[in-house]
This record gives sequence, structure tokens and C-alpha cells, in this order.
Amino acid sequence: MKRASAARTGLTAVAVLAMLTVSGCREDDTGLPDPDASPSGQVSESASPTPSAEQSGPRTLVDAPRAGGLDKLTGDQALTDAPVDPGEMRDGMTLVIGNYGDPGGQSAPVLLEGVDHVPEDTGKRREHLFRGVIEYIQWDPELGQPEAQPVEPGPLGGSVECLLASLSEEGDVICGWADEGTAAVALFEDSTLADAGKLFVEMRGDLER
Repeated sequence: MKRASAARTGLTAVAVLAMLTVSGCREDDTGLPDPDASPSGQVSESASPTPSAEQSGPRTLVDAPRAGGLDKLTGDQALTDAPVDPGEMRDGMTLVIGNYGDPGGQSAPVLLEGVDHVPEDTGKRREHLFRGVIEYIQWDPELGQPEAQPVEPGPLGGSVECLLASLSEEGDVICGWADEGTAAVALFEDSTLADAGKLFVEMRGDLER
């Protein structure tokens, strides 16, 4: 899938942004669709997270230097801003973003963006992030709406879903998790649902505490 140059520049910035805590970013300023809607229009009610047995309270996100075996990229491969609107940020919330991958640049980096201490339904916040990534990759809605598929969430529980924005069996895969207090998404270029889902769950284990 080809993208406009503006989409690519968000992945090749010159400064390092490890962690942002911002406020005043409101979803109603984004021009995105109704936040109650699913990015695919077909996600079941199970998309809302169910806390796992291991859950002992709201978790936090950390600025992990390595996640799922991938390094957080720095220098000209780092991010300078949030390429996807995270939704409304309130006091006590943290925004974590970054490119993760091979510092040698042998493959496209994985763009990750997440928030913690979300005061509302984290499933809805994840849907907001999903829609933002779909817009970021400039998916043509005339090609149809990608359908989110459930993924085994692993030991952290909650709900994990991935969707394939491609007409073939591989391409851009967007994965997202939502649990009691956090929501995050990641973009995997040139991947499959199975591979991206597995890696996303592994990355989550290093990013959420």
C-alpha cells in the first residue's frame, strides 16, 4: 500500500520522544467518527475488556527501551510527536509512543501509541486509536472496512484485537489492547494477523506494569 509522503515523515523524525503527559486534547476536536463506533463496524460486544484474574488494580505504561525483542528507535528513526491523536488526556494520564524495531533499518519500524489511567471505557479509547491509525495509513474506505479479530491476550488479560488493512493475506496490521486502565495500538507493516498479534502481545508484556 502506498502512502503520501506526509504519512512517512511521521516515522522518520529527528528527535527522541520517550514519554508525553499532555492535557486538553479532546476527541471532539479530531473530526473522527462517533467514538462509540467500531473501526470495522463489526467488532462484537466482547471488545470491551474483562479484567483478568491476575489484575490487582489499574496498571501503568512504561517507556521500555526494548519491547518484544525490538529496540526503541532513537535518532532519525525516533518520533517527534504523536502521529495518532490519543484522545482526551486528563491529569494523571500518561501517553507513551515510539518506533520499535531493528536499529539497522532492515525492516519497517513498529509504531506504538498507548495511554494509561484511562477514566472511561478503555475499549472505546482503543477504538478511537484504531480509527486514528486507519486514517494515518490512509486506508481507502471504498476498499471496505477492515474487520478486527480477537487475539489471545496472554497473562495480562483484558482484550486484544488485530485487523488487517490489506486486500491480501499480509500488509498493514493494526493491533490494540484494552484492559482495566490502559489502551494501546501498534502498526505492523508488511505482516500477517498471526505474526503481528503474537509480537504485539509480547511487546505488551514489556510495556505494561
